[in-house]
Amino acid sequence: MSDYGHIFPLWRAAAGGAWQRYTGHAFVAGLCDGSLPRAAFLHYLTQDYLFLIHFSRAWALAVTKAETPDEMRICAATVHALIDEEMRLHVKTCAEAGISEAALQAAEERVENLAYTRYVLDAGHSGDFLDLLAALAPCVLGYGEIGARLMRAAGETPYADWIATYGGAEYQQVCHGVGALIDGAVARRIGDAPQASARWATLCHRFTLATRLEAGFWDMGLAP
Repeated sequence: MSDYGHIFPLWRAAAGGAWQRYTGHAFVAGLCDGSLPRAAFLHYLTQDYLFLIHFSRAWALAVTKAETPDEMRICAATVHALIDEEMRLHVKTCAEAGISEAALQAAEERVENLAYTRYVLDAGHSGDFLDLLAALAPCVLGYGEIGARLMRAAGETPYADWIATYGGAEYQQVCHGVGALIDGAVARRIGDAPQASARWATLCHRFTLATRLEAGFWDMGLAP
């Protein structure tokens, strides 16, 4: 299991069973063994395309919340990875199924999508850099963990491109960069003993709630 730094494993442990419900979801199992219905996958990709638009905005907001050029640089690079790598996969896969990018842009957001994306954006607007990172981390690092695991476990599956995107070296490097960003940001703002900080419980709660919303997103994917 990739830890992506020091703080992420602590947040993951604090999330308890919610983390397993997210990363071990039936949707993920279906990606691994190929049993996921294609209609469910395309429904998920359509919603995830809309999700990534708002998620990119949240990482762009992180640039304005950052305190150092290094923090700004990593956040800006993550925006690039989302827009130019992840969204490109969605457009390509959906185009092969006859769904145009215009159709993706015109799709109606599901309630689960609205709840998750607006929660993350609100964490950034109402809180500081750490609040935003705690809400962003389950998606970025959870997908990295899932991708790395499925790269090792998956056999023949029609979802090999999806798995390779998140399990591959380029995305894994993004995850390690984000993990280091979180470690540095936490140390800079609340010190080297973050669990003793009055803020720790709030950050863990933000991470856990975003994790629960991730599991809800998979639930939505199974219910076109």
